[in-house]
Amino acid sequence: MSFALGKILELVGRLDDAPGADAPRQRFRKFLNDNITEVGQIRDYIEECLRKSGEQYNRALQDLVNHVGGFLGFEVEFGRYQGVQGQIGFDGLWKSLTGLHVVIEAKTTEVYAIKTSPLVGYIDQLISDRRIPNWDAALGLYVIGRPDPESRHLEKTITAEKRTAQLRIISVESLLSLAEMMNEYDVSHKDILAVLRPSGPSVDDVVDVMARLVAQTEVEETAEVPTAAPAQVAEGEIAYWLTPVKSGEEHTAEEIIETLVGQERVYAFSERTPGRKHIKPGDWICFYATGNGVIAHAKVASRPERKSHPKVGHPEMYPWVFELVDAKVYLDTPIVIDASMRARLEA
Repeated sequence: MSFALGKILELVGRLDDAPGADAPRQRFRKFLNDNITEVGQIRDYIEECLRKSGEQYNRALQDLVNHVGGFLGFEVEFGRYQGVQGQIGFDGLWKSLTGLHVVIEAKTTEVYAIKTSPLVGYIDQLISDRRIPNWDAALGLYVIGRPDPESRHLEKTITAEKRTAQLRIISVESLLSLAEMMNEYDVSHKDILAVLRPSGPSVDDVVDVMARLVAQTEVEETAEVPTAAPAQVAEGEIAYWLTPVKSGEEHTAEEIIETLVGQERVYAFSERTPGRKHIKPGDWICFYATGNGVIAHAKVASRPERKSHPKVGHPEMYPWVFELVDAKVYLDTPIVIDASMRARLEA
């Protein structure tokens, strides 16, 4: 039996930095360690944190981000929720067996300006305390719950300060995607480091990861497994699809879905979209706005065809366009993919 994150937080109590083995933060972290063993479960809880506001959810998000670090093969040290004089205020410290130390700064949003000096200071202090050998063995990583693709304030700041070799940014969605790749594909902890660390003179490690992922996808397509559908279906049977939509630099996921699905009655897939070759007229498809929920569904009216549509952004990346009918868009009443809904979908 699964519980909503809000109920768990009610049971453990107010998350704070109070010491003690039975403190609320320790009970919450023990719950995560003992019960949250699948990426889908932690995704549900993270999305609940991003939908709701308040200190309790912000602090829970910090712990959940650190829990993902364990999925990625790091030894994780949880940090403080609130800074205090005399103690280093990092959100998390992830240690790799390779010797790399990743210092985490978790942020719900980047709407407000984020200064790099606190994270740089934490790493300097950890080096001074000999907990990290030097900057060559350190990486500062900002994990952003709701990135702002239009402003990109933090990215611009890191570039302007010439700290691209020391500080990195990743959305929580992409962090979860890395965890899913480790779980579902032949992706190792070393591969994860190749993605997270600034690129050195050689790009072979990253290319190797990409090649193995492509090879496995090709095997799946050869086996004709519609990976984006809930299960393989016989020819002629109706299939039901769920496709995630991310916000871009110019438009939010909600705006993309409203324009393409609600107004134009079309949608577009990339070359590598799982299941692209299997979707057919008569199937039904739901559109999931990342971090929000399912906000539209429609009936597929044509097979994907390689063509352009004036409303499809970056048509070179999404050349496979198909038509829709009976489209319904419900921006104000999203269907949340929580633990209960996920269980129903998997069933």
